[in-house]
Amino acid sequence: MIQFDLETDRKLFESALDFAEKQVRSLIERHPDFYPMYTMNGRWKHEGPAWTHWCDGFLPGMMWIFYRRALNAGAPNADFWFEQAVRYTKPLEPRQHDRDVHDLGFIFLSTYYRWYRLTKDPALHEVLIQAGRTLAMRFNEKGGYLRSFVAENSLFIDIMMNVGIIFYAARETGDKKLRDIALRHCLTTRRTLVRGDGSTAHEGIFDLETGEFLRQSTHQGYRGDSCWSRGLAWSLYGFTTCYEYSGDPRFLETAEKCTDYYITHTGKDGVPPWDYQAPPESRKLLDTSAAAIAASGMLRLCRLLPDPVKGHFYWSTAIHILRSLCEKHLAKDDPEWEGVLKGGVYHIHKNLGVGESVMWGEYFFVEALDNALRQL
Repeated sequence: MIQFDLETDRKLFESALDFAEKQVRSLIERHPDFYPMYTMNGRWKHEGPAWTHWCDGFLPGMMWIFYRRALNAGAPNADFWFEQAVRYTKPLEPRQHDRDVHDLGFIFLSTYYRWYRLTKDPALHEVLIQAGRTLAMRFNEKGGYLRSFVAENSLFIDIMMNVGIIFYAARETGDKKLRDIALRHCLTTRRTLVRGDGSTAHEGIFDLETGEFLRQSTHQGYRGDSCWSRGLAWSLYGFTTCYEYSGDPRFLETAEKCTDYYITHTGKDGVPPWDYQAPPESRKLLDTSAAAIAASGMLRLCRLLPDPVKGHFYWSTAIHILRSLCEKHLAKDDPEWEGVLKGGVYHIHKNLGVGESVMWGEYFFVEALDNALRQL
């Protein structure tokens, strides 16, 4: 039985958000106009490789959250966060035409979407629509999927977090072709990467001649047939978002299945191993970024369920995960550590950002804390 003291949780989460603001402010003062991806020995600025260019929206995305909170509270630092959020968001604008990545949802939903919701500036709206149209150009007609950045025949579970920007563009413009692309991608992902027990594969490989699905594979998980926990978190969050846009009950069912797998296969503190099928010694390595994504996804999913009992169960699980992250994994007691949340994992096989702060973990942790405080 999970026990709750709402006032204690509220203070804990507000303290964690205050710490996140402090760390982000220190980061941009120490390394102005730098967009980090992961720390090395707790430091953001280093010479480690990036592998791919997908994280630039997360730092300004946190700033937009800080700004909205400060604005609503009438806090004196609201202007500061607005200026910094704009400063770090505007340089991303040319990427609305970036056809080399599958990550335009990560980049623009965390930044321009938040900015537009606050100001209703039509120019921001046009950027979002163009980003959705650009991402839709990655659609493989025969296979029915948005191809990943690595190859034409590759589908990533991560793209479930990005397809929402195509749904958005379709809704705002009435473009039925865009909506069809988004729906077909979700259905293909559901069929090929989400297993019957709710676990997920990282990658699907297709025959380019016929569009036939060939096999499950991975780049960042333990094996092609294992369940990489961050990919599972992407799936539960992504299918939740796509259900919100489409109303398709199949996507809600999939989001629930992935969430149930997460809950039943994760330890009692709610923070998962980096891969659920990794060998026992390796499975001791946790991924706090997967936990932050999952908690944020559950806080969205809980309000969409027709069953209020199950909705409350998902909500309480998310609160429990956040409590664990705040109590056990914050960098508060390490003055040399520049990140917010320790224990994230980027790419274990390339030894990138293993046991470090990772920028998507920071962003979804802040998003989850913010959403939880609005619900407490």
